[in-house]
Amino acid sequence: MSEAHILLVDDEEDLRVSTAQALELHDLKVETFSAAEDLLAHVNPGFAGVVISDIRMAGMDGMTLLQRVREIDHDIPVILITGHGDVQLAVKAMREGAYDFIEKPFAMPVLATTIGRALDRRELVLENRRLRAAAGKRDDIEARLPGRTAVMVELRHRLRAIGASDADTLIIGDTGVGKEVVARALHDVSSRASRPFIAINCAALPETLIESELFGHEAGAFPGALRARYGKFEHGRGGTILLDEIGSMPIDLQAKFLRVLQERTITRLGSNEAVPLDVRFIATSKVDLEEAVANGAFRADLFYRLNVATLRVPALAQRRQDIPLLFFQLVREAWGRYGREPVDIPPEVVTEISEREWPGNVRELRNAADRFVLGLPMHEAIPDGVGERAGTRLADKVGSYERQLIANAIAAHGGSLRPVYEQLGISRKTLYEKMQKYGLGKRLANGEIADD
Repeated sequence: MSEAHILLVDDEEDLRVSTAQALELHDLKVETFSAAEDLLAHVNPGFAGVVISDIRMAGMDGMTLLQRVREIDHDIPVILITGHGDVQLAVKAMREGAYDFIEKPFAMPVLATTIGRALDRRELVLENRRLRAAAGKRDDIEARLPGRTAVMVELRHRLRAIGASDADTLIIGDTGVGKEVVARALHDVSSRASRPFIAINCAALPETLIESELFGHEAGAFPGALRARYGKFEHGRGGTILLDEIGSMPIDLQAKFLRVLQERTITRLGSNEAVPLDVRFIATSKVDLEEAVANGAFRADLFYRLNVATLRVPALAQRRQDIPLLFFQLVREAWGRYGREPVDIPPEVVTEISEREWPGNVRELRNAADRFVLGLPMHEAIPDGVGERAGTRLADKVGSYERQLIANAIAAHGGSLRPVYEQLGISRKTLYEKMQKYGLGKRLANGEIADD
């Protein structure tokens, strides 16, 4: 269990400070807040402590805080501090789920004893949850990562072992192999499964705002920062943060991220206060980070810090025997997604997908499955004028393949562009530029992509 501690909120500073100091003399770790709204950001289903709140406060009062905490996790103990005239209100709060209430003025040993009992109860609740999750637990990893080849069996075995360890993990694989699927599976088999999973595409973050996006900022930290804002790291507290394509992270930011990994704290822009960070980091890369280290594009210390637990996701070329099985599963998913009635898959289609090369890996195979279900050609021919001289120059072959991949994705998503650029891992601007380059419109016309 993570270190137990107390979250104490009271808008009276003298009482807040004196109570915290007294509790620390009883060997209790205390974090104090002047407003209930600030406290809520520190509460999650894995919180291993107790909330103590005054009932009458400016802004959000103790009764509202009780309700909000119970919405997050109804088993988190909330102890209310009441004035003499609030006892009836406190009794009502007990009926609504408060753990206990303490009437002012209170003896500190009484409060400390109540906290001790509440901490014991919270520890028992969390332990029971872990035991229920572990006892006879079945997971769906094989359904998410199907395959009977040795490389896939080994991947699933390592994923389960690493997932249970809660270790920071590096996932390596070519474009389209399913690195994010593996990352989500790692999160879901871990003890953090009920907490946030925050995916961050390092290649898509604007360089001018990247620190603010990750670490957050205080009001006035830079022009336009009108109010304080949590960064993505803070939003993921208690859960898992995926840093997709970490090799794209600027070198100066890599040094700051290394400190986050080592110290498990962050500092918002415009602040000097370190904020504790309880997260698991997963990073993915399609490039050889060892080579990037040798070229000076990636920090060696960060690479070795991430490389403790590594998962390598094989390309389809490394598991060709799995292609028919995977295609059948992708077709079944597409039937459900598009509301189509299942049909038999002709033997010639199975032969075609088995013999064809899939440089785009699972992503390209999924596009082919979608097009099969939609009744479109699985491998759309390149229109005249776009693929001239294809087969004679490498650049033309690459361009033809890229156009086909984009056209397939647009068709699969019915002309909706946001899921297209998210699926392909590119920015919206890049997708628009490539659509213009290849003469692609976003609407379907007679089952084909309409040119602009």
